[in-house]
Amino acid sequence: MTLSILFTSNRLLIINKPAGLPVYPGRAGGPSVEDFYPAWAHGKTGPWAAHRLDQDTAGCLVIALKKSALLAAQALFASGGAEKTYWALVRGNFRQTSGVVDQPLAKQTIARHWKMVPDAKAPPAVTEWELKGQGSNMAWLELHPKTGRTHQIRAHCAALGHPIVGDAIYGGGHGPLCLLARHIHLPLDPPVAATAPVPPHMRNLMQECGYDPK
Repeated sequence: MTLSILFTSNRLLIINKPAGLPVYPGRAGGPSVEDFYPAWAHGKTGPWAAHRLDQDTAGCLVIALKKSALLAAQALFASGGAEKTYWALVRGNFRQTSGVVDQPLAKQTIARHWKMVPDAKAPPAVTEWELKGQGSNMAWLELHPKTGRTHQIRAHCAALGHPIVGDAIYGGGHGPLCLLARHIHLPLDPPVAATAPVPPHMRNLMQECGYDPK
């Protein structure tokens, strides 16, 4: 497996993570983004993932090559200063063209399985969304998470009544998750930004919703 690099500097990388590849190795082993760290290393320590990206989500992942860059990037993510754009294919059609989901989320564990559920006492979770196109019982959304809760976009799309295509946890779907970390911008000095291409498993469905790959 190879990973394409969308942005590179002597401090940070932004890679295009494939759907299904975890950032960190799991208990059962198998490939992960960490397997590529030796090829990117610039010193005796690092690299480090500067933020989280679900195993099932494709797209932009920021990798810090220096500890100072890691701390600067993490501070932006923690404060909401990192600008993140996601694209998702969801079930159903919309009458509204945009909106905001403001729904706190808490982790619920049952047996060995867990997911994020609405909980008024939990930390805030806010996601802005905009309709980009629609197909047959399917829609293409652009989403901007204003907070960084685990599974936030997946849980919020389900809360709208429009779970993400392929989401087995929040929508009873199967197959690859149709969620892309499309763009990221870190207002550092100099700024860091990258845009991920639409992955093959989403391309045809997105075209049905009006996406033009040109």
